[in-house]
Amino acid sequence: MTTVTLGHLDTTVQQASAAAVARVLEAYELEIEYVVAPRAEMAEHMRRGDVDLFVSAWLPEVDAAFLAPDLGMQAFGQLYRPAFGCCVPDAAGTGITSLAELAAAGDAMGREIVAPASVLDRVRQVVATYDLTEAGYTIATRPDAEAFAHAAHVLEKGLPEIIPTWQPSFLHYGSRLIQLEDPKSACGAEQEARILIRSAIRADMDSDLLDELDELTLGNKVVSALDHAMRHDGMSAEAAAEAWQRGRLLPR
Repeated sequence: MTTVTLGHLDTTVQQASAAAVARVLEAYELEIEYVVAPRAEMAEHMRRGDVDLFVSAWLPEVDAAFLAPDLGMQAFGQLYRPAFGCCVPDAAGTGITSLAELAAAGDAMGREIVAPASVLDRVRQVVATYDLTEAGYTIATRPDAEAFAHAAHVLEKGLPEIIPTWQPSFLHYGSRLIQLEDPKSACGAEQEARILIRSAIRADMDSDLLDELDELTLGNKVVSALDHAMRHDGMSAEAAAEAWQRGRLLPR
């Protein structure tokens, strides 16, 4: 085969990781056609056989639906390990290191939690598990883009506010966030970001290419840097992936 359809969700983190995988595909002289869609639409693309490779499915929980038998996809490899958590800016100097300390934090922490709509259920779970409502914490739900902009402002100013976010993310670039410990496991389990391949075309793929993709590891730090390069440095996903491949993305 000479052309591969590469699917990814319509977020910068997923676009960045797909671009990194595309660098490997291009080395095998494959032409790439992209399929970009939200989760619900992506499942339909898979069902129709529109997607040869998908980067990346967060398993075993978040994207488990992509492994439904009627979609005809198989998982392999492990690109990075997504983990949801609640963080505070290191520069805020709150001294708080655990979600269990928030209820007694007093004036050290802002009481409003600005939550991206996509993680609202997870934030609610954290608030309920640690009895934060009784301590005066409230949740302000915002569209993802608006919530991310707010989080970036909080991080830049070093404000004492809770930032709920997945890692990897541009917010984690530069290690300026402290991810609060979660002794009650309210944030949910760590995921594995895996590549999906359409079962029907696996036998047609170069075995060396599949082995290389199976062994490809990006890691949360690299994907966070790719996301940051796209959001703040004005780089395209392809340019960011090339910078990573040439060793120019992460500070030495």
